[in-house]
Amino acid sequence: MARRPLALTMAVGRGLRLRIVERPGVSLPPAALAALLADLRQIAGAVLPEGELDYGVLSGAPDRLANSVVTVVYDARSKTPVAFNALALMDVDLGGQALEILHLGLVMVDPNHRGKGLSDLLYGLTCVLLFLRRQCRTLYLSNVTQVPSVFGMVAETFDQVFPRPGLEANPGFAHRSLARQILARHRHVFGVGSDAVFDENRSVIQNAYTGGSDDLKKTFSAAPKHRKGAYNDMCARELDYERGDDFLQIGQINMAAAARYISKLARPHSTPWLAAHLVLLAAQSTILPVIHWFADDQPWGSLRPWRHVRP
Repeated sequence: MARRPLALTMAVGRGLRLRIVERPGVSLPPAALAALLADLRQIAGAVLPEGELDYGVLSGAPDRLANSVVTVVYDARSKTPVAFNALALMDVDLGGQALEILHLGLVMVDPNHRGKGLSDLLYGLTCVLLFLRRQCRTLYLSNVTQVPSVFGMVAETFDQVFPRPGLEANPGFAHRSLARQILARHRHVFGVGSDAVFDENRSVIQNAYTGGSDDLKKTFSAAPKHRKGAYNDMCARELDYERGDDFLQIGQINMAAAARYISKLARPHSTPWLAAHLVLLAAQSTILPVIHWFADDQPWGSLRPWRHVRP
């Protein structure tokens, strides 16, 4: 049975509301889709008043809108859009198995609302909810960035992330295989031109800003920094900002990453924090194996490798 696209609106504190729409190009009627695009472009206009982005969901291209997950944060009182993230869904293969990898995509936050933790909310919460919707099966994700604050946030939020400080070279098989496929088949998703060169040993895209993302290129001094110096130092050392380099990070959202993210949302040892961890532990040890076994339209590793229901 086809999975219904995620559509969710919730209050997220501090006078803000969050809206998540999965595959808006096919899940929304034309008028609602046009309104959503207008909200995204309003935020982009506040961030890049003299720039123009002609890739991703901002282009309005039907294929991008049909294969994306859009998260928008609104001011609850004025209903003004203040931030968004557009995740992209990309098809890849790993070990002979077809997978869907989630690309963290473009994040834009209105300058008047920066410094409020919205990037963590836009990235992490949406990914956790998609992970839960997929019955807590490991979900691979990718991220392309030259911004130290984002580079560090991805490394600390998700699991098995490469590259990161202490793991600057020599990726494992899964990371190398997925990176090759992303650059071969999906570089248009994040605005990287065909002339960009990929250093797969360091997972660095050289000359990355020639395929529609030109207005996002930054100098190191202008790029927002992470609170931990190791991420800033690695970006300064490994990336050529004058040429326009990016890291291609690949990681996972799994039970460990979901628990880590939830622990950031609630104060440690508080009731919500403890309750969330108990639910995750119970799901991991008892509930999920039952759900996975009876959901026979999904693979389950070596125990059930097929992708579709057998006749």
